[in-house]
Amino acid sequence: MSISYPILEYDPEHEAMIEPARVIQPRDVPEHCVICFFREVVEKIAYEFHARVAVKNTWEDGPHPIYEINYAGRRLAFYQPGVGAPLAVGLLEEAIAGGCRKFIACGGCGVLAKDLAVGNLIVVSGAVRDEGTSYHYLPPGREVAAHVAGVAALEAVLQERGVPFRTGKTWTTDAPYRETHQRIARRTGEGCITVEMEAAGLMAIAQHRGVTFGQVLYAGDDLSGNEWDHRGWQSRADVRENLFWLAAQACLRL
Repeated sequence: MSISYPILEYDPEHEAMIEPARVIQPRDVPEHCVICFFREVVEKIAYEFHARVAVKNTWEDGPHPIYEINYAGRRLAFYQPGVGAPLAVGLLEEAIAGGCRKFIACGGCGVLAKDLAVGNLIVVSGAVRDEGTSYHYLPPGREVAAHVAGVAALEAVLQERGVPFRTGKTWTTDAPYRETHQRIARRTGEGCITVEMEAAGLMAIAQHRGVTFGQVLYAGDDLSGNEWDHRGWQSRADVRENLFWLAAQACLRL
């Protein structure tokens, strides 16, 4: 007797009961938007650039406003998407419904490749779907590929700025406290060089909604050895803010 698991019951019906485009009115927002996981960077840039609050948005965990600044003579939106695929995808749904169409996300990740030092940059080429959110947007599958335009824009900016980087696959998981040695070995065996919690979900919704999305990560804690090494990765303020501006430059190329 076969067993059916709810997570594999993909429903191709496009319109949901709470369809974002039906409950969220289009706003006067920029087409280009940076999704930045570093709240301190988002707040610093919003303050220093006197950012306009394009959309006030508050969830149960607190505010997630969409800000707007003028950068390089262009309108640019940005916001902080929370942590974890469900929240990040929900906020991206709302940004899309509001009118944003071209996205670059920047964040941090754990590394599965020993040679990735803290602060090294990784352009995400695809993700192993070891989370739940992506299965509500795409049919069941092991991986989701990144949007070629998003990858190309990030690679072009990093090459032009002389910033070293690697393009590679990530492992997206809902359970950071269940990254066991066996699962890490399995993911590295299929080519993953990083691990994080949102990429697969964000790429899945981008495909589902037909928007352009790319993601760049910086190397954080190390899971490649016998013991976990935090490496003080969240203290790299210089890397985090610089990554925002690199993402902004890539986003405006889309």
